[in-house]
Formats: sequence, C-alpha cells, structure tokens
Amino acid sequence: MAEKPLDTSVSSSEATVVTRVRNLIVVTVAAVLSVLIVLAFQTQGTTASLSSLAKTSLPLEEALENGQPSFVEFYADWCTSCQAMAGDMAALREEYGDRVNFVMLNVDNSKWLPEMGRYEVDGIPHFVFLNPQGEAVAQTIGEQPRTVVAANLEALVAGRSLPYRRQAGRRSEVTSGPVTGSQGDDPRRHGAQVQD
Repeated sequence: MAEKPLDTSVSSSEATVVTRVRNLIVVTVAAVLSVLIVLAFQTQGTTASLSSLAKTSLPLEEALENGQPSFVEFYADWCTSCQAMAGDMAALREEYGDRVNFVMLNVDNSKWLPEMGRYEVDGIPHFVFLNPQGEAVAQTIGEQPRTVVAANLEALVAGRSLPYRRQAGRRSEVTSGPVTGSQGDDPRRHGAQVQD
C-alpha cells in the first residue's frame, strides 16, 4: 500500500479566517499599547507643582493660631530647587498634614518681606520649623533630602529637638530688591526683558 501524501494546502476560506484572526490580534495589541501610553503620560503629569501646593497650603495667620507645629517654606515659582522638591513636599504633606501645618510663602510677594526679614531668608527654598507656640525651633536652607525633612517633622510632632537644625543644600539666592544688570536679567522680573 502506498501512503497518501498529506494535503498541506489551505482553502481560501480557511486563509481568510486566519488573516482575520491575525488582524484582530494586531488591533487588540495596538489598542492595549495605546491605552498604556496614555496612562503613562497622565501619571507623569500628576506630580505636584509649586502652584498647586501653594493654593492648598494653610495661611500663615491661621497656622500661627491653631496650636499645631508648622512647617513654613519660602519659595519662588522660578526656583529650580523648589520645583525639584515639590513632589517630596506633597508626599510629606500627605504623611504629616494632619499633625503639622504646611505653609508656603512666595518670596516674590512683598507681603512676606517682614517674615523674610524675621527668618533671615537669603536663599530659597528656606524652611522654618515652628513649634505649636509659633516660635522657630530650626531652619534649613536649600534642597533637602526627603529623609532629612521627614526626620525634622517627626521630631517636631513629638516635641523633641530636631536632628537637622541648620542644614544647607543647593539653593537659589534671594536679594532684597530687583537686580538691574546691563541687560535687566533679573529672573524675578518675569518677562521684563522684552523690549517694545
């Protein structure tokens, strides 16, 4: 008996079904990847910004009167160190916000000049830790690791001496008035270098 060879040919209707299944798989994978890319971009955009932190911070007057310890940040929108720390500040506010007042004071607002003088703010970010009576117990200047700020907040809540009482990190200089160079390049002038 002779063996009959296997028929490997595919009918046109079977080929159509295989092509449709393959196309369906490709479309499904593309749709899933598109959704993942959109979600990835949305989660990147949810990081804290200085303006959102400032809008939700407690007013200084209220913080000084409510009997809780306070964490005061002097900042400016143009300060790259302040921007770099915004995510950590949001996380710390989330963790300690029920026990510590979080206050943000923009150094570009002349309303805060008395406070800038009182706490000798000459660089930002400048952080002041206030006890429940509103007295400064420690200050840190410049970009700080989250662990340093967290250790200070933990001690502040517990009423203990702060472990990092006078830290200095990378900071932006603050001057008492606008700097006018030959080009008028003071970053606080926000577009003043545009000539008519």
